[in-house]
Amino acid sequence: MLIGQMAAGPGENKGLHDLLEVGTNFLRCLETLSHVEADDIQIATAPKHPVLQQDRMTLFRYDRADTGPAPIGPVLIVYGLIGRPWMIDLQEDRSLVRNLLADNVDLFVVDWGHPTRADQYLTIDDYVDWYLDDCVDQICQATGASAVTLLGICEGGVFSTLYAARHPQKVRNLILTVTPIDFHGDLKDADPSHGFVNLWTRNLADEDIEGLIGTYGNLPGEIMAAVFLAMTPLKTLTKYNRDLLDLAADEPRMLNFLRMEKWLADRPHHPGAAARQWLIDLYKENRLVRGTFEISGARIDLGSLTLPILNIYAQHDHIVPPPCSTALAGLVGSTDYTELALPCGHIGVFVGEKSQSVVQRGIVDWLRVRP
Repeated sequence: MLIGQMAAGPGENKGLHDLLEVGTNFLRCLETLSHVEADDIQIATAPKHPVLQQDRMTLFRYDRADTGPAPIGPVLIVYGLIGRPWMIDLQEDRSLVRNLLADNVDLFVVDWGHPTRADQYLTIDDYVDWYLDDCVDQICQATGASAVTLLGICEGGVFSTLYAARHPQKVRNLILTVTPIDFHGDLKDADPSHGFVNLWTRNLADEDIEGLIGTYGNLPGEIMAAVFLAMTPLKTLTKYNRDLLDLAADEPRMLNFLRMEKWLADRPHHPGAAARQWLIDLYKENRLVRGTFEISGARIDLGSLTLPILNIYAQHDHIVPPPCSTALAGLVGSTDYTELALPCGHIGVFVGEKSQSVVQRGIVDWLRVRP
């Protein structure tokens, strides 16, 4: 009997079936990708217009229907320098921006843009006491408000906290999401998969950080992108083959995958002087918790924060472990402090299907009783 005519056993049939399935999915994937255009994967599509531009920074105001109850706000979303803020409006059906606008929130967002080597001497002091302060003044002028609500995300939450401590008369409420406060809080987290960035940074010598930043002028976005990929090595290895093939027959899900990849690929360089403060003063030396971190020559006292605070964190956050965020409760002087825990990861707070309504309702309901 010829080999080709030999009867295949059960295991061989299954192997052949699996191989054919992979091949079929691969062809479907190619077919779907072949007619996907750039316009099909647009992100940050909620209508907005610029109200202030300085250097790389642009302050946007979102367009909302001026109907229904009195608007809530103004609310300024502050993202960090490590990425672009468009995760908050990644797709129409999973958009924190659109959800808040639907509840008539008067919403602004600051986009730090793409810093170049010319921006290497900008410090966190500059971003807090200069750019962010100008944004708040512009919002107050445009809306007639005397103070704003800051909604800080990750590094932007740190900026918002620092600003509230520096300019308490200009901040009505402080909302933080997945924000590190205790940069050594990962040591209190029992999950060994949490806190890779904390551990990585603490194991860098100061001269290594200085050498890296000195070479490029800034902290290259490509390096931070590689660090984030290294946190989930198995996911990184499989998402462009197995995961992508699994989406072959579902074009809407594939487009969502591509929108996420588009956002992840847009990784700005982090201005050098601010990166030194971020990695050495905060991540390594934990100066914010120790009360030795300074902005414009003044020490930041978290105990001076007496305004209403809503602290939203993710229970499965491997980038900002929960203890890094929840440490804030024991450090502030506010008697109006609320926590909202979400059963998801760092990015899932903003793009997770289940977390969308929880975050929206949590923020809006909290704001409605704090005019």
